[in-house]
Amino acid sequence: MSVDEQLKSETSKWTDKCKVAVSEVNSVGKKGEEFLVNIKAYISDTQHFIDEGDMVRAFEAIVWAWAWLEIGTDIGVLVKKS
Repeated sequence: MSVDEQLKSETSKWTDKCKVAVSEVNSVGKKGEEFLVNIKAYISDTQHFIDEGDMVRAFEAIVWAWAWLEIGTDIGVLVKKS
């Protein structure tokens, strides 16, 4: 498997996981909303870069989306839905 194929596979896997995780959280306050906006923008960027065939940037974008999600959860501006 080529590096490009590996990046595409990993990017797709983490994009799917990130979309599910985002659907399972609520924002807390204005800062939480800002986090969700940024996460969704990075997910959108991921798809844009996939469409352009730029797998390095696609992977980077989904890593950023996941990081924002984890940080938001850790600091309490994103919380799991009940």
